[in-house]
Amino acid sequence: MPTTERSLSKSTMPSAAVMPVAVQRKRRFWTIRGRLSRKEYLVLAALGMVLPFVGWWWLASSGLMDKVFMPSPLDVITRIHRWFMEDNLMGDASISIYRVTAGFILSAMFALPLGLMIGTYRPVQAMLEPLLDFIRYMPAVAFIPLVMIWVGIDEGSKIAIIFIGTFFQMVLMVAEDVRRVPLAQIEAAQTMGARRGEIVSLVILQSAKPALLDTLRITMGWAWTYLVVAELVAANSGLGYAILKAQRFLQTDKIFAGIILIGLIGLVTDQLFRLVHRKSFPWLYRK
Repeated sequence: MPTTERSLSKSTMPSAAVMPVAVQRKRRFWTIRGRLSRKEYLVLAALGMVLPFVGWWWLASSGLMDKVFMPSPLDVITRIHRWFMEDNLMGDASISIYRVTAGFILSAMFALPLGLMIGTYRPVQAMLEPLLDFIRYMPAVAFIPLVMIWVGIDEGSKIAIIFIGTFFQMVLMVAEDVRRVPLAQIEAAQTMGARRGEIVSLVILQSAKPALLDTLRITMGWAWTYLVVAELVAANSGLGYAILKAQRFLQTDKIFAGIILIGLIGLVTDQLFRLVHRKSFPWLYRK
C-alpha cells in the first residue's frame, strides 16, 4: 500500500479518544489477558456460580426428572439442615478436613525437598523422575488392598490413600517449578562467588516460591478429590463416607449435599491459598 493510502487509512480509523464508550469497554473486556475491575470480576464470578444453580432448579422443578434422581436445591438445603441438626454434620466435616489436611501436609513434607533436588540436579532427575512418572499413573484406589494390609484400617489408612493420590503429582510439579528458575540468576550468583547451598536456598528456592505456592494450592484440590476414595477404607464417619452410605439407600439429596459441602470447603481453602499468595508476593499483582 502506498504511503499516502496508509496515511489516509490511519486518519480515517477512529481513535480511542473519539471511540464510543461502549465500544471501548467491549474491546477492553475481550482483550487477550486483559484486566477487569474488581466490580466486573465479582459480577462475573457471581454469575458463574448462580447460573448453574438456576439451571439445576429449573430442571428439578420442570418435572422432566423424578426427584429421586434429581432433587431440587431446596430439598438439598433441607437435607443439609437436617444433617446438621440430627446427623452430626460438623463431626463428619471435621474428620474429613483432618484427613485431607494430614495427607496433604505429609505429601508436601516429602515432595518439596525431593522436587527441589530433582529440579536442581540432573543426576537426581535421571534417577528418580522416570520412576515417579511410572508410579503416578497408577490409580490410588488400586492401592487400597495394600494399604489395608500394610497400615491397617484406622485413620492412617485414609491419610495414606490421600498421600498416594497427591505425592507423585506434587513432586513432579515442584521439580518443574524449580526448573523454570532462569539460568541467568544462577550464573549471576555463581559469578558473585555464592556456594552451592547458597544458590539452592537463596536463589533457586526464593525465585520458585510463587510457583511453589500455586502448586500447593492446586494439589490441595487434588487431595480433596481423593477423599471419597480414602473413606472407602473401613470408615464410619466423614463426608465421603456419608455420600457412599447415602448411595446405598438412594438418598440422592444427601449425595448432592455432601458433594456441594466438599466443593464449598475446597473453594474456601483455595481462596485462602490465593490470599496468602497475594499477601506474600504483592509485586505480582501490581498493575
